[in-house]
Amino acid sequence: MAPSFNVNSEAGLKNLDTYLLSRSYISGYQASKDDMAVFAEFSVAPPSKYTNVVRWYYHIDALLKLSGVTAAGQGVKVESSIVPEASTSADTKGKAPAADDDDDDDVDLFGEETEEEKKAAAERAAAVKASSKKKESGKSSVLLDVKPWDDETDMAKLEEAVRSVKMEGLLWGASKLMPVGYGIKKLQIMMTIIDDLVSVDTLIEDHLCVEPANEYIQSCDIVAFNKICEFLQLL
Repeated sequence: MAPSFNVNSEAGLKNLDTYLLSRSYISGYQASKDDMAVFAEFSVAPPSKYTNVVRWYYHIDALLKLSGVTAAGQGVKVESSIVPEASTSADTKGKAPAADDDDDDDVDLFGEETEEEKKAAAERAAAVKASSKKKESGKSSVLLDVKPWDDETDMAKLEEAVRSVKMEGLLWGASKLMPVGYGIKKLQIMMTIIDDLVSVDTLIEDHLCVEPANEYIQSCDIVAFNKICEFLQLL
């Protein structure tokens, strides 16, 4: 059974705010009549300091409006599993069960969607997907180890071969030579890529380890691969 909350008191609002800290709904994983039961207790919107309650309140309010309910609880019959904080026998004495005929007048907020609602939801999802498509392309910073065949390999030519690879979404960065041993050095080079446009595996296999670059390059290894957060991209 779902817990009850006295939303007309500071203590009750505080308890509800704590309860909703890790939950989206009063009970279960989707809106139910338990949410309606608590929502109906509010005469006005909750104070902004109760952030979790405010989030939940306006979410339920939006569901009501989408269901055609223009005033809180109007036309809605609430039957929840919430246990009241206090009850007396006088409250329930003499009450008769509701007639089945009244069910037709209720608004089923959480029933099955109609074909029109499904179509509208699909159109909204398509519009959101289209508008956010460009935002999905993240960036990554990649550090590569590029190894020569031996100590006689011209490292300047090797780096030139690496930087000669051009493709959309690829930007070469700083580089340096690092000793490996026995007089052999390797090239460490940074690059920034747009994730949706550049595959590092494809770059290595189809561009750096084939002719003519493989005249100088024996192998390539990924040393570091880090996502560039959106905040840094905006700076």
